[in-house]
Amino acid sequence: MVAVTNHSLRRGTPIVRITRSRRPRLLLAAAAATVAATAAATLAIGSGGLPTADATTSNPVVATGNGAVRGVGADGTYSFRGLPFAAAPTGNLRWRPPQPAASWRGVRDATSYGPGCPQAPSVVTPGQLSEDCLYLNVSTPALHTATKRPVLVWIHGGGLVGDSGSNYDGTKLTKAGAVVVTINYRLGALGFLAHPALATRPGGPAGNYGLMDQQAALRWVQRNIGQFGGDPHNVTIAGESAGGLSVLAHVTSRSSKGLFQRAIVESGAFALEQEPLAKAETFGKEFATRVGCLDQSADCLRKVPVQTLVDNISTATALIPGVVDGAVLKESIGTALAAGRFNNVTILNGSNHDEEALFTLGGRVVSRGYNLPYISPVTAANYESNIAGALRVAPAQAAAIAKEYPLASYATPDKAFGTLVGDATFACGAAQVNKWTARRVPTYGYEFNDDTAPFLFAPAGLLSVATHGSEMWYLFDLPNAPFPVPLNAEQTALADSMRAAWVNFAKTGNPSTPSTYWPASGHTGRVLSLVPPAPQLSTDFAARHHCATFAQNLDKVK
Repeated sequence: MVAVTNHSLRRGTPIVRITRSRRPRLLLAAAAATVAATAAATLAIGSGGLPTADATTSNPVVATGNGAVRGVGADGTYSFRGLPFAAAPTGNLRWRPPQPAASWRGVRDATSYGPGCPQAPSVVTPGQLSEDCLYLNVSTPALHTATKRPVLVWIHGGGLVGDSGSNYDGTKLTKAGAVVVTINYRLGALGFLAHPALATRPGGPAGNYGLMDQQAALRWVQRNIGQFGGDPHNVTIAGESAGGLSVLAHVTSRSSKGLFQRAIVESGAFALEQEPLAKAETFGKEFATRVGCLDQSADCLRKVPVQTLVDNISTATALIPGVVDGAVLKESIGTALAAGRFNNVTILNGSNHDEEALFTLGGRVVSRGYNLPYISPVTAANYESNIAGALRVAPAQAAAIAKEYPLASYATPDKAFGTLVGDATFACGAAQVNKWTARRVPTYGYEFNDDTAPFLFAPAGLLSVATHGSEMWYLFDLPNAPFPVPLNAEQTALADSMRAAWVNFAKTGNPSTPSTYWPASGHTGRVLSLVPPAPQLSTDFAARHHCATFAQNLDKVK
């Protein structure tokens, strides 16, 4: 769900596989079942290849390029879960680009989510984990291929080390008019480790396997989403936190060009400088030694138990914000955006009012056990040194920044520190991205400002502010959130407005709706303040978040 500058929240059970029985009766029963399933698929798909399903269909069948799948219909929408978009990245395929998924005969059950990718325990760890995890889920309002609805592909956050597509139910966005796809991708060392032995050739690219998985999912969408009523020529990628950063990576990646037409970045502009390959590979060698591969060989690394790999990535520090591998990313995201070297897609980009509060105010609960780039709790004595450590600036620069956030103006040093770090990374990072992209493409900015928003990932009362991840409850159902709280009437109205804006942006490239005009940010810095019950225009975003101060005291947005 979450990831910041150099720190993040992180979030098994084996998969039961059915094997063939040697008993003739069971073989006969299985054959009969296959014939029945094939007949059902034929009836559902029809001779013209178009699914024939309506709002009363409880078990719709759709043909994909790999085989027919049976989903579930409910409340006027249809869900298809656990669809493989790539082969299991196991054995010799570990740390390789994703390969095509195998096809199947008959009708595959698609009523249950596939397992999540290996990760450490957290408040949102999926119930089932497996290295065989490259699955996606589709939620659609209509199954006729003649229908061309906008497609929204959701890339989950989680610091590139946790979370899963199964934690996000897109039904409400689907009812607003979009085909919603949520995806898994390899996480942690399995998804982002760079090591010379894993390079495609001596001295060649390594790392960013998780980003390649995301690209593979987008290619699956291009090939198959039409069968689910979606328009493959009108695809929006969206994500929060590390998912938002992933969206920006695809905006700047040449190999992602043409896979989508629009991009939504939620709290993702916090880490715009990627590691050079040589530095990432140095960490990779250290990691290989740590997991017992003293010979530094790919063969050894591919035999290391999954749990050992998970246990030895204790933070996302070495993985976020990814690596300039020379293939997926040829330069840092910020460098590419500033120079105008990015894919020509319309952008909706924003942040939340007090992003860092999750880590500084609630961090001792939700981030317990993970390394943070500052000493907690923050005190008057360590205030400036914490600023220097978190923002990677010299003491003199830290002192200048501290003057803009005097401790006397805040309830606690933690609150002051969290406010300034959130401003420096998330808010001013978003403002900078908007300035860069608005020079070349339509760009719309927002700030989620409902400080009464319930926070579903910590006990009630711990965080009463619009912090990192607060907006997701207004867009998605979050079935696995540990502390669910219903929205009140005004919050529900805001949520309806936000979903309408997200879907209209996916449909037309403009988030404005009949009830809410949303101006482009351009060079004015205007953003839409998302407050209940209805959004309002804000023109002082940069000033409120002291972005001029950070522009003067930070060498680059990080």
